[in-house]
Amino acid sequence: MTATTDRGLPGAPCWVSLLTGDLPAAQEFYGAVMGWSFRPGTLGEDFSVALMDGKPVAGIGNVARSMGVAVSWTSYFAVEDADTVAARIRERGATVAVGPLSVGHGRAALAADPAGAVFGFWEGETLREWSIGHRGAPAWLELRTRDAFASAIFYGEVFEWATGRPDRCEVRYEDDAVMVRGQGHTVACLRGGGIEAAPDPQIRPRWHVYFCVDDVEKAVEAALAAGGTVAAAPHDSWVGREASLRDCEGGLFTVTGARG
Repeated sequence: MTATTDRGLPGAPCWVSLLTGDLPAAQEFYGAVMGWSFRPGTLGEDFSVALMDGKPVAGIGNVARSMGVAVSWTSYFAVEDADTVAARIRERGATVAVGPLSVGHGRAALAADPAGAVFGFWEGETLREWSIGHRGAPAWLELRTRDAFASAIFYGEVFEWATGRPDRCEVRYEDDAVMVRGQGHTVACLRGGGIEAAPDPQIRPRWHVYFCVDDVEKAVEAALAAGGTVAAAPHDSWVGREASLRDCEGGLFTVTGARG
């Protein structure tokens, strides 16, 4: 991490990272589509940090093959004690797949919730200037899952959401979705079927990362030209214009014209 760090709000998203199998190809793709530049990461030659206007946006790690996982964008949540969080995850029938491991000046782990959605958590300092919807960071994080209410209970218990503590995230139920708020703004959304509806078996649970672009259609054209594919064509959603894309190795992400 850089000198501008703090411990982060426990339970709130603190970073996103692409697990890729080809770092140079990933940098070329996202440079073309998102206009990012890159600098070496602090974890070795297999890692880099994506920058927008000189500000950190996301991490890229050339570790998908060595870890035996799919190429994917992963959302990380800040925690005070990685071992405690790992125990809570296991106690609730979910999986801690990797870690917690010492990484740089902190500890990281990868897990999957009971529905199979992969997420990470991080114990250590976080970038102070990185916050959902601000300064080039992702505009939005959304868990698409079969049962949003059940997922809210799981994550709420694991990350201590909705405990009434001022140093924790709060939860609101709006328009059949679970909105997670921290320090005065929305940091994540959990969306599935209706809150009281039966789970939707057609949904493949996953955390989706939304990146803001000036022009969704141009981003789609750039992705296709760079060897990516379109998972969902440009359309108007509840947050604005958006499209879902896969990079040249299949990593799924969404571009949106909405500013957080």
